[in-house]
Amino acid sequence: MSPHQFTTRVYYEDTDLAGIVYYANYLKFIERARTEWVAALGIDQIALRERDGIVFAVRRVEADYLRPAKFADDLVVETRLQTLGGARIVLEQVVLRDGERLFASIVTLVCLTEDGHAARLPAEVRARLSGPLH
Repeated sequence: MSPHQFTTRVYYEDTDLAGIVYYANYLKFIERARTEWVAALGIDQIALRERDGIVFAVRRVEADYLRPAKFADDLVVETRLQTLGGARIVLEQVVLRDGERLFASIVTLVCLTEDGHAARLPAEVRARLSGPLH
């Protein structure tokens, strides 16, 4: 399956004194991309929380910083589903500039109740995650 793509631009606020993207901001870029990926799948996270009392939380991030992004770069964040478990989702997310990999990550999400206990993914969510846009 082709990955979900999210485009963003590097703003001055994303950079350090050298004009290079501050390392923690890659986590913001991939978070925004995950939010757009979930929305593109037709999953309403607010309704999921209100109706089912379920939220997604990041449990683990493995990150490789390969090349620096710089002020005014146009970036693409690609998101691919790797594994779908009972209460766990594992994604590969990469940040690209003109097709060149700048940042690569493996992100593990877990499904939780609002009080922080593990919860199984609802069948509707599982079906959407297994669908054509994953």
